[in-house]
Amino acid sequence: MAGKIFYRERQKIKDGEKKPRFNLVAVAGVDLRIFAKHMRKSELEEIARELGADLIELKRGEKQDEEIEV
Repeated sequence: MAGKIFYRERQKIKDGEKKPRFNLVAVAGVDLRIFAKHMRKSELEEIARELGADLIELKRGEKQDEEIEV
């Protein structure tokens, strides 16, 4: 079984910002230690390729407008 690396895009990012945009969320089936807080997509892809792992992007849920009745 190939390992899986789960990541998501950072929420507070501005257009044109040159900081890495992705957070590593979880790793399954691979012995891996990550020391970076944010990573570039190319870095994630290279790590996954070297480990033979699948790279899985977690999508954000849609914001729900809920009214709270008191």
